[in-house]
Amino acid sequence: MPSLSDPIISISGLGKKTSDRLNQLGIHSLEHLLFHLPSRYQDKTSITPLSSASVNDEILIEASIDRIEVIPSRQRQLLCYLSDNQNHRVLLRFFHFTQYQKQALVRGETIQCFGEIKIGRQGLEMHHPEYRIISQDQKPLFEPTLTPVYPLCAGVSQNKMKQWVNKALEVLKASVIDDYFEKITNNTMPSLKDSLFLLHHPNKDEDLLKIESFNHISQQRLIIEELATHQLSLLKIKEARKSKESKPISIRSSLSNKLISSLEFDLTSAQSRCINQINEDLSTSEPMLRLLQGDVGSGKTIVAVFALIQVAENNFQTAVMAPTEILARQHLQNFTNYLSPLGIQIAFLSGSQNTQERKDNLSLIENGKAKVIIGTHALFQENVYFDDLALVIIDEQHKFGVHQRLSLSKKANVTPHQLVMTATPIPRSLTMSAYADLDTSIIDELPPGRQTIETVALSNARRDELIEKIKQISKEGRQIYWVCTLIEESEALRAESAEQTFTYLSDNLKDLKVVMIHGRLTKLEKEIIMSDFASGKTNLLVATTVIEVGVNIPNASLMIVENSERLGLAQLHQLRGRVGRGSEKSACVLLYQSPLSQTAKERLDILRQSNDGFLIAQKDLELRGPGEILGTQQTGIASMKIANIVRDAYLLKQVGYYSSKMLEAEHDSQNALISRWIDEEKTHYFDA
Repeated sequence: MPSLSDPIISISGLGKKTSDRLNQLGIHSLEHLLFHLPSRYQDKTSITPLSSASVNDEILIEASIDRIEVIPSRQRQLLCYLSDNQNHRVLLRFFHFTQYQKQALVRGETIQCFGEIKIGRQGLEMHHPEYRIISQDQKPLFEPTLTPVYPLCAGVSQNKMKQWVNKALEVLKASVIDDYFEKITNNTMPSLKDSLFLLHHPNKDEDLLKIESFNHISQQRLIIEELATHQLSLLKIKEARKSKESKPISIRSSLSNKLISSLEFDLTSAQSRCINQINEDLSTSEPMLRLLQGDVGSGKTIVAVFALIQVAENNFQTAVMAPTEILARQHLQNFTNYLSPLGIQIAFLSGSQNTQERKDNLSLIENGKAKVIIGTHALFQENVYFDDLALVIIDEQHKFGVHQRLSLSKKANVTPHQLVMTATPIPRSLTMSAYADLDTSIIDELPPGRQTIETVALSNARRDELIEKIKQISKEGRQIYWVCTLIEESEALRAESAEQTFTYLSDNLKDLKVVMIHGRLTKLEKEIIMSDFASGKTNLLVATTVIEVGVNIPNASLMIVENSERLGLAQLHQLRGRVGRGSEKSACVLLYQSPLSQTAKERLDILRQSNDGFLIAQKDLELRGPGEILGTQQTGIASMKIANIVRDAYLLKQVGYYSSKMLEAEHDSQNALISRWIDEEKTHYFDA
C-alpha cells in the first residue's frame, strides 16, 4: 500500500533524472507533491460564446473550421479561420507547426480551443491554443473542475505534474494525513485533507472569484499555516540562540564621549535611541539579535561604530561583514576615520589580498591586536581564527541568508552578539514575517539640515538638455554621477553601454573631466578613480552599477540614471540617496525609454512624489513583491508554496497569534510543520 512518505521515485515511470529535477522544487515525497499547490487555474468547465469573449481572457470555445492558410514568409505561419454557430469569428495563429498538424485541420471539422483572446488586424485571435478536433473523436477539452496550473522547472511539463499530483491525491484519499495545525485552531478552519482536495481540483460551483484572488477559506487556512510555520522556524532559531550565553559587555563612556566630542554633527534622537537599545542588549549574557534599519543617509554606520567601541573597550573583537569588496573597503575607510583617533586597531580581509597582506591581517586577528575586523565572505574561511569575538555586524542583511550569518557566529568561543543592518527600509509587515528571529531598531529620521532631493523623470529623447545642467553644476564646483543600467546581467554589455555614454558625454563636455568606472577594471584602477572623484579631481563619474558608486561623496549633487524604468523603487531610491549628502541642493534625473508601461510609470511617479524610504519600500513591495527587498537568500519568504506576504498581509495578525501557539506545541508537531512547509536545506541551522 503506497504511503504519503514514499519518495517520488516510487511513482511508476518517474526516473532518477526527473526525481532530481523535482527535488529542485522541494518535492521529495508524495506528501510534498500535495503541497506543490497551483499558482493559478484555468476554467475549462464551460464553453464561452465568442460573442462574450473579451481580450486577455483565457476561455474555452467550440467552433467550425472555415479555411486554412499558410503564410509563406521568413517566419511561416499557419492560420486557421473559425466561426461559431452564431457566425462570430476567431483566428488561430500558429508560428510553429508540423505538416501533420496542417493536414489534420480540415474545413468543416468541429474544434474545441482553449487559450488567451488577443486582438489582431482581422479581429479576435488565439496564438498556439490548446485544441481538440471533436469531430475526429478526439477527447474534449471540457473538464468538470477548474484546471490547476503548477509551478514547473526545466524538463517537467504541466501534464506530467498533474499526473503525479493526482497519484498523490489517490494515496491521500485512502490515507490519514496528520493535521498539526488543526489541533492548534481547535477545528475552526477546514481540514487539511479537504483543503488540499479542493485546491488541486476546485469544483465549478465553488466561488471562483475568491479562488482566483486567493481569498477562499481553504486557501486562507493553508496561507496562515505556511506563514505561521515560517515565523515558527525563525522564532525557533531565536529561541535556540537566546538559550545560549554571550559575553556581557560592560557599558562604558570613556571612548564614546571622545567620539561624540570629535563628531562634526549631532546625533539624531533616533540614532541615540538605537544606540541605547543596542547597549542594553550588549550588557546582558543573552545573545543580542537585532536588526538595525533606516532610510538612505539616516546614519546607520555611526550607530554600529558606537556598538563596536563598547566591545573594544571591553577588550573583545567585532567582525563586520559586507557583501562586496567595494562596500567592505568603504567601511574600512569610514571606520578608520572614527576609530584610529581612539587607538582601536582594524584588520581587513578580502579575496583579492596578496599572500603577505593576508598573512599580516590574519596574525592581527588571531593575536587579538585587531579589535575590529572588516571583510567580505573571506571572514568565513577556515583559516580565520579570532582571539575573542564578541560581536558580529552584518551589513546589507538581504544579501546574506540566515545560515551565512550563523556560520560566522560559530567562529567565536561563545555565542557572539549579532547586529544586522539593512540599507533598504523594510515595511513593518515584511519585517514581522521575514525577521521574526530579530529584535528591531529603526532610525526613522534623517540628520538635521538634509535637504529634499528634487526628482524629475525625463524621456531619453531629452538627454541633450542635461548637458547645460551639468555645465552649470560643474561651474558651481559640484560633481555629478551618471549611472548606466542594462537589463542583461552581463558586465561586458554594461561596460559597452557605459562606454557609449562616456563617449557621448566626453564629446559634449570637453571642458570637464569625465571618467568611467565599470566591473572590468582592476581593483587598483577602481580605487584610483573613486579616490580622484572623492577628492574632487573628477567632475562627472560614469558608472555601471549601484555598488560602484557606494562611496559617500558630499560634494556630489546630481544623480542621473539611464533606463530607470528597468529598476525597482528600492534600487532607484538607493541611487538617489548617493547625492544630497552635503549642504547643497541636490537633484536626481530619471531617464526613461518611451513608451512606459503602467507599472514603470507608477514607480517613477512615486519616486517623484516622495523621499520617504519606508513609504517607497511599501509601494515597491506592492508593485514587485518581497524578493526585491529581501533578496533571494532569505529563509524562503519570497518563494512560498501558496502564501504571498504582500497579497496576504491582512492575515498577519492571525499569523502572529498562531505562530506563538505553535511555539507552545510539542517539538514533534513543530518539526513536522516545518518539514512540511520549508525546504530541508533551510532548516539545518536551528542548533547554530
